[in-house]
Amino acid sequence: MSKITAWDRVMLARKMNRPKALDYINGLFDDFIELHGDRNFGDDKAIVGGIATFDGMPVTVIGEQKGKKAKENMERNFGMPNPEGYRKALRLMKQAEKFHRPIITFIDTPGAYPGMGAEERGQGEAIARNLFEMSKLEVPIICIVIGEGSSGGALAIAVGDKIAMLENAVYSILSPEGFASILYKDSSKAKEAAGDMKATAKDLKDFGIIDKIIKEPEGGAQEDIEMVLKELKSYIKKSLKELNTLSKKELVENRYEKFRTMC
Repeated sequence: MSKITAWDRVMLARKMNRPKALDYINGLFDDFIELHGDRNFGDDKAIVGGIATFDGMPVTVIGEQKGKKAKENMERNFGMPNPEGYRKALRLMKQAEKFHRPIITFIDTPGAYPGMGAEERGQGEAIARNLFEMSKLEVPIICIVIGEGSSGGALAIAVGDKIAMLENAVYSILSPEGFASILYKDSSKAKEAAGDMKATAKDLKDFGIIDKIIKEPEGGAQEDIEMVLKELKSYIKKSLKELNTLSKKELVENRYEKFRTMC
């Protein structure tokens, strides 16, 4: 797997049959109860979330959900959340804080939905609000990039104490196609852009942006999801054990310093 290019990893991250957020939620947690709606506009199916248990511990889980078939992808808006999706996520996170539940998020989106309706309903504000609120939540937050993690649409649920990436996931300010269009004035240079962007798990681990790379089987997570679930379960268990020893003040201060060092 070490010989494959950054563009190869982009293609693996985008594979239709790659495990999605709900696959990981159902595989890692027990008693998952999905909660719906932002209590303001509606329910966004591009973001799923609710309450579950992890090794008997109540947790809140949230994920950006793509589809595995064309019809499901349309229903999930190809994993591109509207503002009501981010507001639903924030509602669940604030609820988690109220009841002292750790939060685990799964990031997989090509970006926030850029439609006119989304902009009219405050897409930018919804993302910014999540960044602001997540930075000061007084419960442990573990974020895992499972596929594409692009732009503010990914970051809106990725301000955490621990950040992990699957080996073939990518995490960047925008897609390689968008990067190539802006920097090279030619979207056909996306393959070149993918390497220049340094968006792979190895790159981001080297930069100190993420804390852990979760190994995948050759060919991608869909080839042996049980292997990936085992790795993830071990990582989440270890991270929660560490984070649960910290006071509320230490959690918030450490999270602040973590993201300040990235600037």
